[in-house]
Amino acid sequence: MDNRIAYDDYPYPVVFLPVYENPPAWISPHERIYHPDYNNELTQFLPRTITLKKPPGTQLGFNIRGGKASQLGIFISKVIPDSDAHRAGLQEGDQVLSVNEVDFQDIEHTKAVEILKTAREIVMRVRFFPYNYQRQKERTVH
Repeated sequence: MDNRIAYDDYPYPVVFLPVYENPPAWISPHERIYHPDYNNELTQFLPRTITLKKPPGTQLGFNIRGGKASQLGIFISKVIPDSDAHRAGLQEGDQVLSVNEVDFQDIEHTKAVEILKTAREIVMRVRFFPYNYQRQKERTVH
């Protein structure tokens, strides 16, 4: 006798997941340390400070996207190669946590742009957060 509940009668939403087509080969934990497919360096995801000086009439060297409307924050969407921002270590996918001690985690996009454009010295707290950056890209147009 089959005791399974019919999908229509199940009390919770039923989710069908796609087939996992190409799973990676299993590697034992002690071999993962030096394996090229595993990156055990978690410090890349820790918050860090970036300091930039912006003389009048110059560009920042990076673009941002997101803001309060996306509910995910402000992210660096582009870094100009060989710019001061690039040399300071800013990278696409960095979430801007604060600029000159102003919290950027729940700020309107236009307000964030205004702060960045008017400052002559920028002290940014950022963290690399590629997962939320991809989610944010899907939600916003700028």
